Amino acid sequence: MATVRDTSYELLRALGMTTVFGNPGSTEQPFLQDLPADFRYVHALQEASAVAMADGYAQATRRAAHVNLHTAPGTGNGMGNLVTAWHNRTPLVVTAGQQTRRMLLIEPRLASPRAAELPQPYVKWSHEPTRPQDVPAALMRAYATAVQPPAGPVYLSLPLDDWHQPADPPPQVRTVATRFAPDPDRLREFAGILAGSRDPALVLGAAVDRADGWLAAVALAERLRCPVWSAPAPERAVFPEDHPQFRGVLPFAIGPLAERLHGHDTVLVLGAPVFRYYPHVPGDYLPPGARLLHVTDDPGEAARAPVGDSLLGDARLTAEALYDLLPPTRRSSPPPRPDPPSPEAGAPLSADAFFATLGGLWPADGVLVQESPSNLAALRRHLRVRRPASYFTGASGGLGFGLPAAVGIALAERDTGRGRPVVAVIGDGSFHYSVQALWTAARLRLPLVVLVPVNRQYAVLKAFAAHDRTPGGPGLDLPGMDVTAIAGGYGCATAVAGTPDEIAAAVATGLDADRPTVVPVPIGTEVPALL
Repeated sequence: MATVRDTSYELLRALGMTTVFGNPGSTEQPFLQDLPADFRYVHALQEASAVAMADGYAQATRRAAHVNLHTAPGTGNGMGNLVTAWHNRTPLVVTAGQQTRRMLLIEPRLASPRAAELPQPYVKWSHEPTRPQDVPAALMRAYATAVQPPAGPVYLSLPLDDWHQPADPPPQVRTVATRFAPDPDRLREFAGILAGSRDPALVLGAAVDRADGWLAAVALAERLRCPVWSAPAPERAVFPEDHPQFRGVLPFAIGPLAERLHGHDTVLVLGAPVFRYYPHVPGDYLPPGARLLHVTDDPGEAARAPVGDSLLGDARLTAEALYDLLPPTRRSSPPPRPDPPSPEAGAPLSADAFFATLGGLWPADGVLVQESPSNLAALRRHLRVRRPASYFTGASGGLGFGLPAAVGIALAERDTGRGRPVVAVIGDGSFHYSVQALWTAARLRLPLVVLVPVNRQYAVLKAFAAHDRTPGGPGLDLPGMDVTAIAGGYGCATAVAGTPDEIAAAVATGLDADRPTVVPVPIGTEVPALL
């Protein structure tokens, strides 16, 4: 007779989820024992890394990924990156071991007494099956929930003695829609407003990239002949950043954002929240006389927007439909934004000089993963993303996502056969949150290049302190850390690069290597302005 475990593995095969990311624990061993030959276990040294690796892999493959955690403590370890997966809209099926049902009443060691509540509210659905026989059907429901818009993580707590119980008949493998078109009446209303607008602006969010909507967004922008911004704090690049209509990223504070949009009478926000604000800088949400139109696939996002009229729909489908409804305009296209001035290459390099160097040697098909918040403005000034699915960062604002996500993305590039080069830029503060991900990258022999701008401080926190007038706090400097030694200990190649030529050589060598390469880059300690 088939067991719950047999039936569950058959279901996971049918769903294409034969890669499992995790860190093994005692409550997971009955599921993982004698792992079938067609399954692969991606071993992370800590659960936070496992979750972010799965997140990066899911985003890069455009498929749901499976991550397996260790009951309550392992879920706690992974929780920060589970929060990021929620904000990233990443479809993850998270399974966690649970103590044996025969002892749950007395709450033994490693029991999770309220397991389904533990990851809330950062999961779309959370469940512990009532019977062992319900596990396969729960997995099917979890998958269907994770991939439907808005996509996101789901969580199943699975008692360790369920796996070898006899199974019910297997659940039917079902497909579900992952995109939906906008209401046609509401769509025509939006098109009419845009057609009658004197000076519209287009603000794009990460859902454009998730929906493979770059071409549709470009066509819509060119039909409107309007300036295009990325929504604040974007986790994906949303538009070719060398396009003459692209204006950059909007500031992530209320007053400055409205000032940037001054003069526009209609603002179309496509595939982004309205808006992702932080810190609090008061002001009007919109400039005087402006009307906001909001397109999102998330009803909750539409409901909490402080201003604007909303339309539910897939970003690409809506952009394509609006293009078809809009007549050509007589407006002239806006002039292109000027290139930033070329920074001087001093010693140590400034953040601008570092990213100008990196932008100059960036491979045409490169994928950038970044988690260097204090240097982000310099990065966006000098390294312009030109292709879809080429820029990834965490949407939550928390640290510890970027490095393991880069491992998952590099693995996806290998698995899909695309083989695009992956370069991560991880600040020396962020580097240590999930540094153990380097071991997994080395074991998988991934040609991942990790550039670490070293300024020996949490510069972004110093920028917040200056903005909020709260100087003098402890713990903002990071002396005594040897990035080279740490990376070498995990099995990575290393090379310190302090000049443009050294950076170019290290990147070229690393992308041709058969293991990850970590490159510390000493940079200046100037603290940039927060806004």
